[in-house]
Amino acid sequence: MRTDKRISLQQAVERVPQAGACLAFGGVTLYRRPMAFALALMADFVRHGRPRDLTLLCFTAGLESDILVGQGMVSRVRSCYFGLEAFGLAPHFTQAASGGKIEVIEETEASLASGIRAALAGVGFMPSTAWVGTDLPRLRPDVKVVVDPYTGESLTAFPAIRCDVAVIHALEADPQGNAVIGGNQGVDPDLALVADQVIITAEKIVPNLDKADIVGPAVDAVVEAPGGAWPTSCHPLYPLDGEATLEFTEVSGTDSYQQLLTSWFQRHRLDPPF
Repeated sequence: MRTDKRISLQQAVERVPQAGACLAFGGVTLYRRPMAFALALMADFVRHGRPRDLTLLCFTAGLESDILVGQGMVSRVRSCYFGLEAFGLAPHFTQAASGGKIEVIEETEASLASGIRAALAGVGFMPSTAWVGTDLPRLRPDVKVVVDPYTGESLTAFPAIRCDVAVIHALEADPQGNAVIGGNQGVDPDLALVADQVIITAEKIVPNLDKADIVGPAVDAVVEAPGGAWPTSCHPLYPLDGEATLEFTEVSGTDSYQQLLTSWFQRHRLDPPF
């Protein structure tokens, strides 16, 4: 029997635990980010004070994460990059991190990839030659050194990384959760396997797919969200909106910021919470 996993965006938001959740966002820098979901989540926080005390897990973090940091919803960040590419620094994250308002868990591509692979393998850690000979382990006391029993070589033992909820934006999905995410997949297929819950937001839900980058059995819920990545890009369907992204960097921290977000809520057919 084929299970229909379609739910509304609000129902998807309510699946995030109310406090202390580890929330992962798919996509890469300013491409295919789940913006509609992030805005709906922020609206829920403004109205009800939840979810709070989030840990954001992103291979690269961008606009979708910065609006949550700016709203005070995030306590810690795990990412090897948090910024807006050619548009500069992520303003809310930069201010919060420099002011000590959030915890930044030091990560690199290698540490995130190794931690995810450990979770996929069902083991507590993944050994690697990464970070050997660097000062990075001093910043991460949870990262240990182990000795290879076969060669005697010292290796870095990266602990397994899991998360409560992963949200991935797709080009297309079917009602059973199979999804197509395009050529630049990042670590999204792996996130779909290590998260306790996986939510797909999709530009379009179709009856059937001929192929899938993320398979239905790994997915818990599917939301149809046309334009759900805007103002980030969703190639080949629509490009990055550079003007909107630049405006975000210019008005963050000013009296015009709430007005900008209100226009973004309306663009995504969401009721502004302000």
